[in-house]
Amino acid sequence: MIPIKDDVPTRSFPLITLLLIGVNVGVFLHEMSLSDEELEIFVRTYGLLPLDLVHFNLLNFITHMFIHGNIAHIFGNMLFLWIFGNNVEDALGKFRFLILYFLSGFAAAILQSAVAILMGDINIPMVGASGAISGIIAAYGKLYPFARVYAVIPPFIFLIFALPAWFFIGYWFVIQVLSAMFIPTSLGGVAWYAHIGGFLAGWYLIDNLYPRAKKIVIYTR
Repeated sequence: MIPIKDDVPTRSFPLITLLLIGVNVGVFLHEMSLSDEELEIFVRTYGLLPLDLVHFNLLNFITHMFIHGNIAHIFGNMLFLWIFGNNVEDALGKFRFLILYFLSGFAAAILQSAVAILMGDINIPMVGASGAISGIIAAYGKLYPFARVYAVIPPFIFLIFALPAWFFIGYWFVIQVLSAMFIPTSLGGVAWYAHIGGFLAGWYLIDNLYPRAKKIVIYTR
């Protein structure tokens, strides 16, 4: 399912969400300016290799979140970040939103790296913001479970479906779990365990980052 928009208005300007999108797009434009050889060096230098987990390479735990493989990769990630991120930022505020984003990204990287080491896939670098964004998706699901997410469902690309957030996000998470079980990263090129790790982190963290008094209002929206 491809989200188009939701029906939750924001009360504040989504500055951090837009800044994150801007940095990701800026890095991707830089990638496009590189030759194939330069791009490979760039990804190997700033992407996250599984053994970076063992070597505690903190820099790459951050930089890999801002690198993307192709236009479809960055477009999909930024679309999800915009639709779900602006409302989560609105609820949490700027600073706590950043904490949620990066901690979810770290959790995603740790789980994906650990699984890759266990499976022997130690030479495949991980790039992309999807782990951090998965945490944002989970937080949105807890904060706005009954919001409507308007989405297209291939092959019915000319129809827009209004789906409750709990269904859209629950379906999305099930797909990540099933894909992790049956599609190895080395075959599909997608870090499924990063999505799962980021989602679980966001699901847990939102309860500790969001004031309980306000949470009640949003849950009963």
